[in-house]
Amino acid sequence: MTAVTDPEAPAIAPKGETLFRRNMRLFASSKLSMFFLAITVGFVIMAIFAPWIAPHDPNAPDLFRRLMPPAWMEGGDWTYPLGCDALGRDILSRIIYGSRVSIFIGAAVILVATTIGVLAGLAAGYLRGWVDVVISRLVDILLGFPYLIFAIALIAMTGPGLQNIILALAYKEWVIPCRVVRGETLATSEIEYVEAARALGAGSRNIMLREILPNILSPVLVVSTVRMAHVIILEASLSFLGLGVQPPTASWGSMVADGRSFMLSEWWLSTFPGIAILLLVLSINVVSQGLRDAFDPRFHD
Repeated sequence: MTAVTDPEAPAIAPKGETLFRRNMRLFASSKLSMFFLAITVGFVIMAIFAPWIAPHDPNAPDLFRRLMPPAWMEGGDWTYPLGCDALGRDILSRIIYGSRVSIFIGAAVILVATTIGVLAGLAAGYLRGWVDVVISRLVDILLGFPYLIFAIALIAMTGPGLQNIILALAYKEWVIPCRVVRGETLATSEIEYVEAARALGAGSRNIMLREILPNILSPVLVVSTVRMAHVIILEASLSFLGLGVQPPTASWGSMVADGRSFMLSEWWLSTFPGIAILLLVLSINVVSQGLRDAFDPRFHD
């Protein structure tokens, strides 16, 4: 059954163009969004091709290069443009490899959490009754715990490691898309095309997955994008506390932590990985803002 568009939208997509494509065209018309999207894609490419981009082995120590400053400072070497850490490891190479950890964990957590949250939100919003009560109360309980403390407690029980970090962060992250999808489903389930599908005898699963879900993907996309930036910050926080991926694997959060003792003298140890975190999170946030502006008819001219 054909999905209907938002009746409040100020304009109708041109003939032959879907509403999704029209909104993506609006997103692409924003130079600021496209600029930061290019930065985000650049980080993803850097993470994928890290073994070919990194100039040195990120885990190879050399005490003769210990605390080498950036290349433009006295004592620096352009072979190591961002300098070396306390073990003589190349900071640039570790930043490049560290992007793999942040982006992989962020994407994995969002994929798992969004899948669970969307299914739970659909069930709560459409089936209602005791299903809605149980899911809503569970969401309320999880929202009552501070996210970082909750993740620290789970990792303390399961131990640090890549898989445990993903599970600890996804364990609560699903409540955000769940609440969004539940609200959208409550509004969408009363629209005519859903009523028509119900009158034709379509089952609840068919209506939820084929009639409602395609029409609420836009807010899910926006929420997933902005939450990925949040997850990346949480992963860096856990690594900073020593609960993330374990040494010698490069992680931006652990790199910032390693440079704490040298902040007043060898400032580059923490500054450059901190800039990497800032730039990636800022880029994702600006992209999510652009998506919201493009997909929400209230922001259209």
